[in-house]
Amino acid sequence: MLKCRTVWRKLAPLAKSSSTLCRQNVRRAGLNNGRTPVCVPAAHMSSGPVGGGGDNLKYALLVGAVSVGGLVYAVVTMKSDQKRYEQRIEELSTRPQKTSTIPTAAQIQSEPPAVPEDQPAAAPSIEEPSSPAEVEAPKEETAPETTTPPADEPVVEGSPEEAAAAAAVPVVQEEPLVSSEPPPAVESVVLAEPAAAEPPASEPPEPQPEVLVESVADSTPVSLKLPAHAPYLLIGGGTASFAAARSIRARDPGAKVLIVTDEPDLPYMRPPLSKELWFSDDPAVTDTLRFKQWNGKERSIYFQPPSFYIRPEDLDGAENGGVAVLNNRKVVYMDVRGNKVKLDDDTEISYDKCLIATGGIPRNLQLIERAGEEVMKKTTLFRKIEDFKSLDKVSRNVKSVTIIGGGFLGSELACALGRRSTESGLEVIQMFPEKGNMGKVLPEYLSNWTTEKVKKEGVKVLTEALVKSVSCKDDQLEIKLKDGRVVTTDHIVAAVGLEPNVDLAKSAGLEVDSDFGGYRVNAELQARSNIWVAGDAACFYDIRLGRRRVEHHDHAVVSGRLAGENMTGASKPYWHQSMFWSDLGPDVGYEAIGIVDSSLPTVGVFAKATAKDTPKAATEMSGTGIRSESETEDTAVSPVASDTPSPAAENKDDFGKGVIFYLRDKVVVGIILWNVFNRMPIARKIIKDGEEHADLNEVAKLFNIHED
Repeated sequence: MLKCRTVWRKLAPLAKSSSTLCRQNVRRAGLNNGRTPVCVPAAHMSSGPVGGGGDNLKYALLVGAVSVGGLVYAVVTMKSDQKRYEQRIEELSTRPQKTSTIPTAAQIQSEPPAVPEDQPAAAPSIEEPSSPAEVEAPKEETAPETTTPPADEPVVEGSPEEAAAAAAVPVVQEEPLVSSEPPPAVESVVLAEPAAAEPPASEPPEPQPEVLVESVADSTPVSLKLPAHAPYLLIGGGTASFAAARSIRARDPGAKVLIVTDEPDLPYMRPPLSKELWFSDDPAVTDTLRFKQWNGKERSIYFQPPSFYIRPEDLDGAENGGVAVLNNRKVVYMDVRGNKVKLDDDTEISYDKCLIATGGIPRNLQLIERAGEEVMKKTTLFRKIEDFKSLDKVSRNVKSVTIIGGGFLGSELACALGRRSTESGLEVIQMFPEKGNMGKVLPEYLSNWTTEKVKKEGVKVLTEALVKSVSCKDDQLEIKLKDGRVVTTDHIVAAVGLEPNVDLAKSAGLEVDSDFGGYRVNAELQARSNIWVAGDAACFYDIRLGRRRVEHHDHAVVSGRLAGENMTGASKPYWHQSMFWSDLGPDVGYEAIGIVDSSLPTVGVFAKATAKDTPKAATEMSGTGIRSESETEDTAVSPVASDTPSPAAENKDDFGKGVIFYLRDKVVVGIILWNVFNRMPIARKIIKDGEEHADLNEVAKLFNIHED
């Protein structure tokens, strides 16, 4: 084939030149035909004698003959090569039991050498021997060739090129692998793919035998291996990630999902950390993390037991897929173009689709951070399981605890620790700059009523308190307020909000919302074509209420589930209004939906409460303690208003139960159900309709608050 190609390269320029000259002469003859005398001889090639083009015909015949000959030679050569290849394959297949005790380079890497150090790493094959030096070297091993090696000793028979390359390249043996179990016998003989033709000089031979033998040695790994690729990568191990994983597996049963979290725990629910766990009678609750709900049923804060998950190192080989959790690892860099992330131990994991559900980081007061290490040691930022365990231990060993913050978390912890104060004599102080508890959410009259309720739980509440400085004196903390008041305490709990975790925004090139914080995503929770964001870190576009960022458990459930569906191709917008709830003990609780901001105009409709209008009674009826798990699945049908007339309130300050509507441009954008439970689908439908209502008292009847 190479000879034919060389001949053609020599004849091609000559044939091309001849054809060009012919065309030029014919063109000239046509142009001068009118004035050329009859006696003038016909045009001929300038490079040959006069003859009317006879030599051109010879050239054409020569070129044609060479072409036909080259084609025939190529066909014959290909058939000959194919025949030799088939003979080689047949010869190899007829001697499967032949083995050699001369170890190849791959064997030297996988097991300690049993031959002298001056022995070559590989032997040439029988059909095509190598140089005399290579043939003489293994002469002293001719006697052992008649013996059969053990079944668990892998033997690799490679091509001559691979054997020569292995002999030429020195093999550096590192630590030999010591295993208590021998490698499987089924992989004891590995035949290399025979070379059908010589590879180009620029391409090194493929080390296939080395890879196969190395996999045998790895059958008993010394250390765990993390998957290098995850089809679905979820960053963060909270509620949103778990909801997304469950949704992905529901739509794609064979999906392989990897959750990477910097926490040491499996995915768990956070609300019980500030609610039910504090009311448990079990002294070992910090170890078991099991609690009794208001309905009396016991459950764990973990979504699923460890048996639900598979190990990260088993994810690649899982035939039916699964969900794996990689604990104590943090994603520190994200390469969006390369579709991969880097962990804090420099491990790289590629992905097809990725979810960012990094949640948030508890805020702290800057004056506490600047106060020094001693103050920081006596300060708790409440967020994780370890924070619950730490605060539980502190509250049992100190005399006073001060909670800074009057929102959901601060008020819940104040009531929880207040209940404990009646038993242990613990002094619980709560301070915040608002006029009442949850002053940023509740109307002023209801906020003041809530403050009185918190005080009855044994909490000393300081309203309109702005912290000026914090210092440590005599092993106690001294808090000075701007109005001159001074509070001495043993420990501080800072519950002043949450900062969305957007550490990956810079490396990933993702947009952070300047108004609400968090990763800016569209209505489908997409930040890029294959990147989604859910939970506290997502600043999403609500098709009904505009751009928002929500920090509640139910939003994490709803957004995580939606992100998981969209990661499998659903392309659904975020239209479902998530709810949130807060319980100030087993007797007072509320559920809310939409935009609940005390700066908005509000209309409240209240009625006298009964014994069943408490969180405890509501959970006993519904059978669930985490109310979002049942509420988010319900859909409201056409509600029917109650015909019961609204009775006149005997005491205007008795807000036993009721409905508070939040208005924007005369349209209801938020609703709080105060000690009214299992009515959230109705509230969700009212917000979704987005209509103006002339009389909200009539709308309140849809919730049947006047029925006993």
